[in-house]
Amino acid sequence: MSKFPKLAAALLLTGLALPAQAETLGLGRPALPEEIAAWDLDVRPDGLGLPEGSGDVWTGDEVFSERCASCHGDFAEGRGNWPKLAGGQGTLDHKDPLKTVGSYWPYLSTVWDYVHRSMPFGDAQSLTADEVYAIVAYILYSNDIVGDDFTLSKETFSEVVLPNTDGFIVDDRAETEYAAFSGEPCMTDCKDTVEITMRAAVLDVTPDTEEAATTPVVEAAVETPAAETPAAETPAVEAPATPEPAAAPMPDPTLVADGEKVFRKCKACHEVGAGAKNRTGPELNGIVGRAVGAVDGFRYSKPMEEMGASGTIWSMEELHAFLANPKKHLKGTKMSFPGLKKDADIDAVIAYLQANGG
Repeated sequence: MSKFPKLAAALLLTGLALPAQAETLGLGRPALPEEIAAWDLDVRPDGLGLPEGSGDVWTGDEVFSERCASCHGDFAEGRGNWPKLAGGQGTLDHKDPLKTVGSYWPYLSTVWDYVHRSMPFGDAQSLTADEVYAIVAYILYSNDIVGDDFTLSKETFSEVVLPNTDGFIVDDRAETEYAAFSGEPCMTDCKDTVEITMRAAVLDVTPDTEEAATTPVVEAAVETPAAETPAAETPAVEAPATPEPAAAPMPDPTLVADGEKVFRKCKACHEVGAGAKNRTGPELNGIVGRAVGAVDGFRYSKPMEEMGASGTIWSMEELHAFLANPKKHLKGTKMSFPGLKKDADIDAVIAYLQANGG
């Protein structure tokens, strides 16, 4: 039995990587170059380890739709419990932050490595290097980090800096904190007085013994001055009647119902109706007849801003042309949706927008 510990020690001391030991001990063989390459997948933040290849945003749009959208949505907005890959900028200090590639991830190498190593789910490492470059380029575009004309490659990799690159700190707790907690803990009379200095905002568990102060609300009576009688009455002159503007005809309810179904393709980015807010795309209340690029607080693409500055209105015809093929109608638009192929679907969506805030 004693020979086995000695053999184990010998293996640890001599190693197994050298061909001589492999031949002498009869264990294993030298790894082949292609076997090493299959395991050597890591990529450093400076790009070391990246393979040759490239992929542009629009190729990434197509590959993402085919290989990634079933889980992550057509626009990287996530589906169900599958994570969102875009959005969340400015939310890291919120009580419920949205952590995505654009808001939280520090290095592009992590994005590339993860997609290359682990995606698509259930079919990992089936993507070519060009496909990975293209998918990562599309994810960057979805987070407004690069433009639609960007091509990601080994050469352009270092040009991209993620927004949260400087948002992390080195873990120095071993030097700054561990010593303070290594002694015997104080269990009695540790502090002269105890007071509440902060309150739990999310869980609402901080005890509150103070009674809420109530201030009586006194409504001041507002006196309405009596109407004064003019000293001399002047005969009233009737102004010419201003014709009432013709009300826009209400769309066919059946068409509106069809449009509600088609609009499901738009809900990932747009809201309409009461309480609608900007998401990946602007809210669409009142869009029919509204100036292009006119929603306050939404960051439009430069081409869309220029289109609005030229005085273009979202008329029925303009909406129809845009929804048929956004990229063709307005080159450079951030809207990556490929468009609605059927005229009937476009008419239905426009009718739905008219009937719900339009």
